[in-house]
Amino acid sequence: MIDHNLKLFGMAATQGRWLFVLIGLSINICLGSIYAYSVFRKPLETLWDIPSSQSGYPFMVFLAVFAIAMPLAGNLMTHWGPRKTAMLGGCLVGIGWMAASFAPNITTLTLLYGVIGGAGVGIVYGCPIAVVAKWFPQKSGLAIGFTVMGFGISALITAPLMKAMIIHPEIGTLNTFFYLGIGFLFIVSLLAQCLRFPPDEWPSVNVITYSSTTIANPTIELSRHDMIRTRHFYALWATYTIGCLAGLMAIGIASPVGIEVAKLEPTTAAFAISLFAIFNGLGRPLFGTIADKLGPKQTAMLSFAMIGGASLLLSALEEGDATLYLFAFCVLWLCLGGWLALAPTSTGIFFGKKHYAQNYGVVYTAYGVGAILGTLISGNIKDITGSYLGAFPIVAGLAVLGLLIAAVGLNSVKIK
Repeated sequence: MIDHNLKLFGMAATQGRWLFVLIGLSINICLGSIYAYSVFRKPLETLWDIPSSQSGYPFMVFLAVFAIAMPLAGNLMTHWGPRKTAMLGGCLVGIGWMAASFAPNITTLTLLYGVIGGAGVGIVYGCPIAVVAKWFPQKSGLAIGFTVMGFGISALITAPLMKAMIIHPEIGTLNTFFYLGIGFLFIVSLLAQCLRFPPDEWPSVNVITYSSTTIANPTIELSRHDMIRTRHFYALWATYTIGCLAGLMAIGIASPVGIEVAKLEPTTAAFAISLFAIFNGLGRPLFGTIADKLGPKQTAMLSFAMIGGASLLLSALEEGDATLYLFAFCVLWLCLGGWLALAPTSTGIFFGKKHYAQNYGVVYTAYGVGAILGTLISGNIKDITGSYLGAFPIVAGLAVLGLLIAAVGLNSVKIK
């Protein structure tokens, strides 16, 4: 009778666990609104008469603080659990956005929006990922991919909304921050109530294929200290940094490149960001599934080949060539989405699920480094040369470096 009841519980839990994926996707739609930030850049440059490099500071600081807060969130989840941790983060997200509406200059906006809002997103972001990773101990790439897909497709919803609010005569640029903050505070705090880890009897065995040999290995449960002593960690961190640098740079400059180089109308450029967001969102389950089948090494190499090719195409972009602009930026946004699924999936493959929240928090610092480098490279090249396009040959070279690191440093492993 006991075995029968446990079997029924397992069947119900297996079906119901997809609800956590849906909850995580919905939370990430709110958090991912940062990916539509480029819609604010031109209005802010006009409002405060600032150069391109300065208008990117809030985006850069937001993503950097986001990444720094991730390891702290891993520790909080250990003591508080995912529900309380996500509630704290949700409050900070809302406060950061609302406080930004009172900023008198770009420096204050960077501190309020970038630091407070970024910390909030960093605290919330890992919660649904950690929950889903534990509910899906095997072949977690697809489930994690759908969970973080919300972050990628967020701009599909938020970019047109932001644009409409910015140009509305009774709202304007700064008030847009305030109204969005109210919405994010309510939605994230409400959905956080549903987050919980599986019961202790839920299976957590990693079944891994090395070459053609299948090994059921429950002993791959490395602590944070043990993880940073492995070569897999450094290879994963370096490749994740390069992948994020390329994608986040593309996200941060998507709107101005569309307007200044591809010669799109501002409304069309905002629509283009929505298109890019679709690819960013699709990249997450797509690359998560590929990682389940091929393993981290081959998936990372595929991503860098695509990043390098798209960057070379953008290096040769001519004024008014909207088709090439749309194609190449779709590829870059797709690959960034891929890395946001590949990195957490690889963390579970290489280091186990027991200390997943803490371990992925450390791995995720690569995202912040990529955000800083990508923003600095693109902003300074724009100020020096008058065009963002000079940044793409650098990205192409880094993609080659990433491909080599992946080939040497990431084992060809896959979950089975």
